[in-house]
Amino acid sequence: MNWSGFYKLDWPERIEKLRVAGLLDDQQVAYMQAHYDAIGDQQVENYLYNFGVPTGILTDILIDGHHYTVPMTTEEPSVIAAANNGARMMNTGTGVQTNFPERLVRGQIVVTDLENPTVFIDDVKEQTQAILKLANDAYPSMLARGAGAKKLEFESLDATTVAVDLLVDPSEAMGANVVNTMAEAVAKSFSQRGYHVLMGILSNYATEAVISAKVAIPVDQLKTKQGQAGLSVAKAIAQASQIENLSPYRAVTANKGIMNGVEAVVLASGNDTRAINASMHAYASAHGQYRGLANWQLDSENTQLIGQISFPIMVGVVGGSIGIVPAVKINQALMDNPTAKQLSAIVAGVALAQNLAALRALVSTGIQAGHMSLQAKSLALQVGAELDEVPKLVDALQTADQMNQQTAKALLDQIRNEKDK
Repeated sequence: MNWSGFYKLDWPERIEKLRVAGLLDDQQVAYMQAHYDAIGDQQVENYLYNFGVPTGILTDILIDGHHYTVPMTTEEPSVIAAANNGARMMNTGTGVQTNFPERLVRGQIVVTDLENPTVFIDDVKEQTQAILKLANDAYPSMLARGAGAKKLEFESLDATTVAVDLLVDPSEAMGANVVNTMAEAVAKSFSQRGYHVLMGILSNYATEAVISAKVAIPVDQLKTKQGQAGLSVAKAIAQASQIENLSPYRAVTANKGIMNGVEAVVLASGNDTRAINASMHAYASAHGQYRGLANWQLDSENTQLIGQISFPIMVGVVGGSIGIVPAVKINQALMDNPTAKQLSAIVAGVALAQNLAALRALVSTGIQAGHMSLQAKSLALQVGAELDEVPKLVDALQTADQMNQQTAKALLDQIRNEKDK
């Protein structure tokens, strides 16, 4: 197939070219036509259709004295159920309390081939105010909001290379475009002064935007329906949490579970899941060994389970695609139109809820009991169950010896045979 000039085609021509080439059948073309979105066609290159991801809600989570309803966008069963379960246990007393002392984005201007890096750093330090002004002039709307470039830092990367780090307050935005514009302006000025500039670009490792969240849960809230006492569950959760600091293998899985909730909220809010993911995993390795991001311990009286989590986060409520995607606007409204800091707090609260629910299940009934009951719905749909057949098939799968496609198909045939009688 000749792909030359494909990007120049308008949307119907792209689809037709793929159909004629035998890459799409008529049913698939019809699906794409039903899922075409004009905004999407402006967002990405060589656009075909919108790939839908289900969105549900965490109905109530108490964070910093405010009850939030939180939309979560994810394809994985049990994630939203777990978040609701964790939040229910945490919505006692003051709920989740967060601390977010600063919120700055880092831009890096990398200068190479320096004969004397120390002299270069001293020279730039003397010009700090002029450089900050240059950066702010490149994006004046930030300064008008009381935000913008705030300070410089320096990293000696090797014997001839220095990164000049520009720290920027992006106001209510995530800040990528702001920082890249400013970094390129500063990079250009260095080049004009005769320095060899390799690049000017933001860093997604948001170490100047670390949020911390804490919650205290009465141990009675942790008791199980199977009769396991709350204190027993709390002690086991604390032990399991410690394992996340000892074993990187366990820590990766624990953090993946945390990211189930984090990414679902970040995606629903129109923010960059990849940037958040990379930053959080880097932070989990900051002490030289990959560790779990959350920590749970009993208080000295054994009456409360204390949960804490800290991680870097840079999300926005304006800018990029946030203002143009209707679904994002709906999700912002569901969250009562939070500020960037409030959205960060919501993400942190959901992270704790997700980890709590997972640990409680692991140390009591096991993770599969709740997870597989929800997976059964997906399995039912995979084998072709109609919507009115799904509840019966799910019930049958949960009492079957095995839960797989072969069993699901056999049970579905049985349900249909009984219906035809």
